[in-house]
Amino acid sequence: MVNSSGNAMFRRLHNATFVEWLVLLLGVVITLVGVAFVIGGVDLAMLGGSFYYAICGLVLLAGGVFIILGRTMGAFLYLGALAYTWVWSLWEVGFSPIDLLPRAFGPTLLGILVALSIPVLRRQEVRFSSKGAV
Repeated sequence: MVNSSGNAMFRRLHNATFVEWLVLLLGVVITLVGVAFVIGGVDLAMLGGSFYYAICGLVLLAGGVFIILGRTMGAFLYLGALAYTWVWSLWEVGFSPIDLLPRAFGPTLLGILVALSIPVLRRQEVRFSSKGAV
């Protein structure tokens, strides 16, 4: 017996538009960043440093996986991690632009891409829920 969710995933990838492939790639990038944050963050926390990277990495990892699966929950998890990043950054360095730049610029750029991907993810959720309904 073949797993129906596996077939649905294959059909989703087979029939994906270019924009859906880009959103999938975005999810993969966020997942990989999350893995790096978790690994580095756990090491840093064990050395007595900030828990920010480990916590943020777990949220990024979950968000990336949800984006790969075509779920808007992934976008909202990433945007939550971005808000957490801004709070942490402001707490660490205050409003110094030169110090905020390395902490918040990259995540904010990805956040813009994630926000732009929400309509694509919503379309995917609607399409999959209507095809998978019994």
